[in-house]
Amino acid sequence: MEDEPHRCFSFLPTFLPLHILIYTPNPVLPEHNRTKSAAVFFHILTMIISRFLRRGISTSTSPTRRRSWWDHVTPALKDLINAVTDAFLADPCPYKINLGVGAYRDDEGKPVVLQWVREAEGKIGATNFLESTSTAISSKLVEESAKLIYREDLDVIKERRFAGIPALSGTGACRIFAEFQKRFYPDSTIYFPDPTWSNHRNIWGDAHVPGRTFHYYHPDSKGLNFVALMDDVKNAPDGSFFLLHPCAHNPTGVDPTDEQWREISSLFKVKNHFPFFDVAYQGFASGDVERDAQAIRIFLEDGHSIGCAQSFAKNLGLYGHRVGCLSILCNDKIQAVAIKSQLKQISNAMYSSPTIHGISLVSKILSNPDIKALWLKEVKVMATRIQRMRATLREALERLRSPLNWQHITNQAGMFCFSGLTRAEVDQLAKEFHIYMTHDGRISMASVTTKNVDYVARAIHEVTASNRDIKILHNIGAYKVNTDICSTSLGTNKTRARGMNLAL
Repeated sequence: MEDEPHRCFSFLPTFLPLHILIYTPNPVLPEHNRTKSAAVFFHILTMIISRFLRRGISTSTSPTRRRSWWDHVTPALKDLINAVTDAFLADPCPYKINLGVGAYRDDEGKPVVLQWVREAEGKIGATNFLESTSTAISSKLVEESAKLIYREDLDVIKERRFAGIPALSGTGACRIFAEFQKRFYPDSTIYFPDPTWSNHRNIWGDAHVPGRTFHYYHPDSKGLNFVALMDDVKNAPDGSFFLLHPCAHNPTGVDPTDEQWREISSLFKVKNHFPFFDVAYQGFASGDVERDAQAIRIFLEDGHSIGCAQSFAKNLGLYGHRVGCLSILCNDKIQAVAIKSQLKQISNAMYSSPTIHGISLVSKILSNPDIKALWLKEVKVMATRIQRMRATLREALERLRSPLNWQHITNQAGMFCFSGLTRAEVDQLAKEFHIYMTHDGRISMASVTTKNVDYVARAIHEVTASNRDIKILHNIGAYKVNTDICSTSLGTNKTRARGMNLAL
């Protein structure tokens, strides 16, 4: 039995020192020597095991093993709009045109800082942005945003029957609402118009809310498919969530008439659907922010509980500041407090709170009557320029005697024109004329200027002409064609344009 402690180490590998010597009982050795040998063995064994353990830990945290954690990660699909920008930036042609940007540009094709944004910055410049002031400023933003979209004299505003929080532009507002929807209606879906802004699916998808579509755009008329839209609203399960664009629909620029909105609202009431409005372009459809809120006002008159995601990226020229607001109308003030607490909890887990500077700018502009009045004039100027470019582009195409009907360019409203160009035609515009837009043919009308509109029209005519023998870009007129810079297709011949005198 005294030999059993030695036998219990029979699992040790044969390369361990003294294994054979110590392991095998040696009756020749005196008892005290055998005990001493065993002690030496245990000491050496402890050192060896410790060394192997340390080596094992070191191996498990080696750079090679660390890298293996992410070997299964593959590149995400490119965002459609960002892909257009990437292709545009990679093109060395100095006369390239990016018609994919969803933000306002002036007639020189440059971003605009509105005069009254500068005015507001001057007024808040001396403010100390302390923690103690952030809550008050955030509350002011929510209050002024609600007045702008719902109407200042509305009872729901006076009685504070709405829950709202600042958000990271319209995208952040949509994302918070999607999480809120999932939390309190876990089995619900969201219905998107077909088509809609490409990021809508990503936003609700990341919240694990399934998405479905309802008919909206008619590709033949390039207008609203109203009958099919109403059928889809009617056939959706009672109590469904619908995402709606109240004005300047992205990407189509197609909006229902007031009468059509009333019919939609009435059917929503019958079906007990929840309307969630994504308000990204208030003011850009008509030039009047009150007029562009008419769809929401119609739903309010019919007594709907609604939600709104507001963005001030475009109509205030604050794209880089990411200022937005999420609001939900409630039955009473008690419900508003409860819902607001849930929205804040969701946003706290995502990003805690937005930066205070952009919120301060928007709050100052919307709450100061003088600054707000002047901002509204600037919104009108921006919308008018876009409307003028719509008319000019249509007239240019008609002067070229295009066989196609381009009436939809002026029938549509807002930032975008859904041109009807096919993917192949869009690819041809990029490859041969260095004009970039999304593959669905969406044109950002803010990027069309008086200097490039004729070139854009001629290029569109070239790729859409039904009779390839009548292509006319070889007679480009004011554009001097040479042979060194841009690879361009003129008629059936490919040449290089060195100085097209575009002044783009």
